[in-house]
Amino acid sequence: MLRLNPAALAGLLPAPLHRLALRLANRVRMVWWRRWRPDIAGVSIIARDGQGRVLLVRQTYGSRAWVLPGGGLDPGEDPALAAAREFREELGCGLSDITLLRVRTEPLHGAHNTVHLFAARLAGEPRPDRREVAEARLFAPDRLPHDISRRMRRRIAELPAADLKDKGR
Repeated sequence: MLRLNPAALAGLLPAPLHRLALRLANRVRMVWWRRWRPDIAGVSIIARDGQGRVLLVRQTYGSRAWVLPGGGLDPGEDPALAAAREFREELGCGLSDITLLRVRTEPLHGAHNTVHLFAARLAGEPRPDRREVAEARLFAPDRLPHDISRRMRRRIAELPAADLKDKGR
C-alpha cells in the first residue's frame, strides 16, 4: 500500500490544503480497509509528563475525538522507532523511557490492525504540527475528557496502576 511521508508533504502544501488532503485520504483509506480488509500495523503512545498526566491529541481528520498519539508502521520498521518518529513528526518533541506494554490485533474500519502500545515520558514541550494534529493537551488519568473513545480509555487503563500514580522521577 502506498504510504506518503507527511513530513515531506508538509513542506509542499499550505497547511489548509494539507489538512483537506488528509481528510480526503482518510475517507478513501476507510473505504479501502472496509472493502479489502488488509493487515495493517501501527503504534499508540501513552506519553506522560513529570506529573503523570497523559497527552491526548485531536487530529485534523477522522472523528476529532481525543486520542493517543500514534500512527502507522512502515514495512520492516521497528515499532519503538516508529513511535518516536510519529511523535516527533506530529508533535515536534521527543520521548524517553519508551516501553512496550503490549501488542494486540484489533479491528479498525474493517482492517486487521496490529497495535503496538507504548508508554513513554515526554522529552520536551509538545507542539502540534497543525496539519495532522490540531490540538494536544495533558490530562490527569482520572480526569480524561468525555469525548475520548472507549478504545483509548482501554489503552490508557493498560498502563500499570503503579505507573499511573507515578509523579515522575
